[in-house]
Amino acid sequence: MLEIEIDGKKLTVPQGSTVMDAAHSVGTHIPHFCYHKKLSIAANCRMCLVEVEKAPKPLPACATPVTDGMKVHTHSDMAKKAQAGVMEFLLINHPLDCPICDQGGECQLQDLAVGYGNSTSRYQEEKRTVVGKDMGPLVSAEEMSRCIHCTRCVRFTEEIGGFQEIGMANRSEFSEIMPYLGKTVNSEISGNVIDLCPVGALTSKPFRYTTRAWELSRRKSVSPHDGLGSNLIVQVKSNEVMRVLPLENEAINECWIADRDRFSYEGLNSAERLQKPMIKFDGKWHETDWETALAYVVKGLNGVSADHGKDAIGFLTSPHSTTEELYLAQKLARSFGVNNIDYRLRRSDFSADAAQQGAQWLGSSIVELTTAKSILVVGSTQRKEQPLLASRLRQAVKKGSALNVIHVTDDALLTAVNAKLIVSPLALVNALAQVLKAVIELKSAQTAIDLAAVTVGAEAQAIAASLSGAESAAIVLGNVAQHHPAFAQLLKLAQEISALTGARFGLLAEAANSTGAELAGALPHRAAFGAAATAGLNAAAMIAAPRKAYFLLNTEVESDSYNPQAAVAAMKQAATVIALTAYKGAGLLDYADVLLPVAPFSETAGSFVNMEGKLQSFNGVVRPLGETRPAWKVLRVLGNMLGLTGFEQNSAEEVRAELLAKGSIESAFNNALGDVSINAAVTTGLVRIGEVPLYQADAICRRAPSLQKTADAAAPVATAHSSLLASLNVAAGSQALLRQGNGELKVLVEADDSLPADTVRLATAHPLTAGLGGMFDSIALSQG
Repeated sequence: MLEIEIDGKKLTVPQGSTVMDAAHSVGTHIPHFCYHKKLSIAANCRMCLVEVEKAPKPLPACATPVTDGMKVHTHSDMAKKAQAGVMEFLLINHPLDCPICDQGGECQLQDLAVGYGNSTSRYQEEKRTVVGKDMGPLVSAEEMSRCIHCTRCVRFTEEIGGFQEIGMANRSEFSEIMPYLGKTVNSEISGNVIDLCPVGALTSKPFRYTTRAWELSRRKSVSPHDGLGSNLIVQVKSNEVMRVLPLENEAINECWIADRDRFSYEGLNSAERLQKPMIKFDGKWHETDWETALAYVVKGLNGVSADHGKDAIGFLTSPHSTTEELYLAQKLARSFGVNNIDYRLRRSDFSADAAQQGAQWLGSSIVELTTAKSILVVGSTQRKEQPLLASRLRQAVKKGSALNVIHVTDDALLTAVNAKLIVSPLALVNALAQVLKAVIELKSAQTAIDLAAVTVGAEAQAIAASLSGAESAAIVLGNVAQHHPAFAQLLKLAQEISALTGARFGLLAEAANSTGAELAGALPHRAAFGAAATAGLNAAAMIAAPRKAYFLLNTEVESDSYNPQAAVAAMKQAATVIALTAYKGAGLLDYADVLLPVAPFSETAGSFVNMEGKLQSFNGVVRPLGETRPAWKVLRVLGNMLGLTGFEQNSAEEVRAELLAKGSIESAFNNALGDVSINAAVTTGLVRIGEVPLYQADAICRRAPSLQKTADAAAPVATAHSSLLASLNVAAGSQALLRQGNGELKVLVEADDSLPADTVRLATAHPLTAGLGGMFDSIALSQG
């Protein structure tokens, strides 16, 4: 520890601290532009100049290391004169167009100009102008004359985003911030440069010119997308969500949010929003009142129950629903006598259900995962599934962690990888079994799993050595592993490796409330907090053996299912399909019989449980649109109308309290499995790699126009290894015909030699591919 004095205050700070760090620790404000606590030090704006005793000139606080006995003056005459001089230089070429600038009212340059600037300028020459740049559909860079060259955006894309998409060209007064020539900014976390920009050079393109900052109300919320649980500030005007910004939470999202957290708000006011209950009869949709619609639902459920029995009804819920909604949905189903309820529509393997010992989760805190010295990620397209977590893993690698990967694609992770195994989905179990066998050989240990047919390769040995030799290690399974037809085997193998190496193991939660759905009991084999329940059918079984009635909660099966072809067919044959939904999508209008408008996260109170098991509650930030009602309230009323007991809750808080009274969240989590049969043999055949696109993952993102203009939302293209295309006489760059089950699709096919040779990569959960089958099922490819 070093002693330092700042403006007469004595304090001690760790060695290696800067004057800026020391000042922050005692609440002393030093003006700055280029400094940011999460970015490297550039010291190029010079606004943070301070006086240091015995130094011949002012020094930048952000780049000056503390020395023992240092005395600093942040408001001395020398410091103030230096800061005022820097401000004058910064304003020389600034256009001073505050009245029309989107940054007005929340601009650092504005604020500091008041404190450190002059009322008039001595500079009389013509100001320079800079031509605007095209940075894509999310970030506006049309007023680059405002730029003060702090380079925060440049450093962010390189250091946090992992790939330098923005740079500074030229020198001196000719300097310009720009993307690479002919390219736009396509990072999945690119919107953070808007927050970082201290002036109005980089602004939000969807928000631009819509309202002024001081007209907005600010309310806290939680991201409804991936399982990280990012904290948000939702800004509202006239009962409409106008903008979303990050709420700093160092343990979860730090001070960043992903682009889908930031820009998906556009989908909340989509033209497809369902604002009144609707019933289909005579092949046409008709708007109706709530009383009639609810009576129709009750009649439909009672009718199917009387004619076909309770088992003829299936409840399919979304893990993007709140914990309260999921709890009441499973309570309604089970109280009515229906045991067929599941939130896992994108799963294909449920053989772990009988062996499951607790609710599935990450297996550690997010901080513990990202500070582990060795990390193995199995079956995860990291940057698209968990954008912010992928960024934190990149930072972990910079600090010395070893990142290991077992996956079905070899996408650029924008970071150093210690070892990786890229295999066909048919060989994914074998790849993880190789690591287990290598660990056993290293540890001279034993396992009950038969690994005689497994041959260990060099990469598997490197992964095993990394996990075995690290003082802390973690194994996590991503979306691809969870959707994989052998998910139970992958989880069991991870458990065995964990037992031998001491590594933590768990799942990267796919949706905002996948973990909460486990706790709430939206499962066919476990009630809330793991309570015993009469086993019903899982999601795949409800589709494979179609039910007479389906009850859908926030679910669009054509986009949310492992096999959309089979799911839609199951809906169409049902006698009645009841949908509680915020949107009247084309799919629902085709196969549903009654639509009940329920509130998205922004219009209801509730909670999400993130992947690390933290329950985060939130309130609605705007009033429900039209005749929309909170889903928990609709479920409660249905319970009353069906004559069921236990549906007297008056608020979401009462529902949550009822659920939490059933057990302890901390003790509910357990990823361990009992006996699971492992088959590590590699089969052959042409198989599909069907991942969920970044901006098709949930209903809100699917309806956000700006997100749908990005590169990540482009129309799906099939890719395959050039050797496979040659063997099938399919020309790269041409139209190819793909067949799965009863569906076929003509689509552009391109060569990608980074893919396993016997695979075809084609996104699922997209309107253009909804007619095809399972994500990782066999597929036929021929020249179109």
